[in-house]
Amino acid sequence: MLGRRVIVEAFLRWIETAKTGDRARAANALGRAYLQSEMTAAERAAAEMAMTFLLDDPSPRVRLALAEAIAWSPDAPRSLILSLAEDQPEVACHAVTCSPLLSDADLVDLAARGNGATRMLIAARAHVTRPVSAALAEVGDEEELLCLLENDGAVISSLSLKRIAERLGDCCDIRNLLLDRSDLPADARQLLTQHVSNALIGLPLAQAAIGLQRLQRISREATEAAIVSIAGDIAPREIPDLVEHLRLNGRLTPSFLMHALCAGKVGFFAGAIVDLTACSDRRVRSILATGRMHAVRALYESAGLPRDISVIFVEATMLWRDAARKAPGSMTGTICSRLLDKFRRHEAHGSVGELLDMVEKLGVAEQRQSARVYAALAAA
Repeated sequence: MLGRRVIVEAFLRWIETAKTGDRARAANALGRAYLQSEMTAAERAAAEMAMTFLLDDPSPRVRLALAEAIAWSPDAPRSLILSLAEDQPEVACHAVTCSPLLSDADLVDLAARGNGATRMLIAARAHVTRPVSAALAEVGDEEELLCLLENDGAVISSLSLKRIAERLGDCCDIRNLLLDRSDLPADARQLLTQHVSNALIGLPLAQAAIGLQRLQRISREATEAAIVSIAGDIAPREIPDLVEHLRLNGRLTPSFLMHALCAGKVGFFAGAIVDLTACSDRRVRSILATGRMHAVRALYESAGLPRDISVIFVEATMLWRDAARKAPGSMTGTICSRLLDKFRRHEAHGSVGELLDMVEKLGVAEQRQSARVYAALAAA
């Protein structure tokens, strides 16, 4: 005990007068000796105490030299690593990015209490676990989350990806990184389409050229088309989450539901009806596939569709069944044209008119797409 105290006291007397460069070299050498040299327990305790005193050195060069020597090792004193991790960024970077001694709880705490530089260092670690990614998703700013999304060693849960989309989906770089991910959940992907739509509406040049009201309508229709496209590509297990997200955001409108039905996104459409009626998935799918007209209409009206609109949905359902049996390919054009033939025999107004306007636009878009495909095949 006496020998250890003498060593520490001698070291402390020396550093009081030593130059900064000499103190930095001594700190680095002490750290490397602690990790690489054979020491008795007393010698190791003395060395640890001396390094602890160095944490208060007024020069960041000294603390940096110590961090460079010990931050990478699992055998470094944990108390020193925790202190170095909360030092100024140039010192903390070694502990935060490299130390295996920092637990998920340590890193989450650092992310919550630290500044942007600290969170950037956490996001750049070789391995970032789900809990740490979740903390960064909640409190990180644009640059920190860009670093996280670009880090191949970061494991990010679906919930965290959605949270990033909610908080910073209006940032173009973050939006592009999210959209490039195959594991991005459908509800987060829909959020990003809304951010794009909002950005378009907010452009003064677009407002001046097109007019705000028309721009809003175009944006709404484009967003609906994008959501329907997303709905057709997702795994069945994702449908309930997407449907709930859309319902909570007021997007399960009759127009949107008709768009999904005419486009043949039957799995998603059934999931939406399940959510709106609270009927079982099996019951809803059975009625849609084989139910009589009155049963289908009762199902739609229990989902909140008024009678004048529900009859159009019933007819679309019957047309979908018929088209699916005869031509398993694209059915959109056939369903749209036949719906218009039946319900445009008299001029429709109000919500029915708006619904049929959407059906007509959908049919026109399908015709144009078919023409493009035909022209491409003819030119081949």
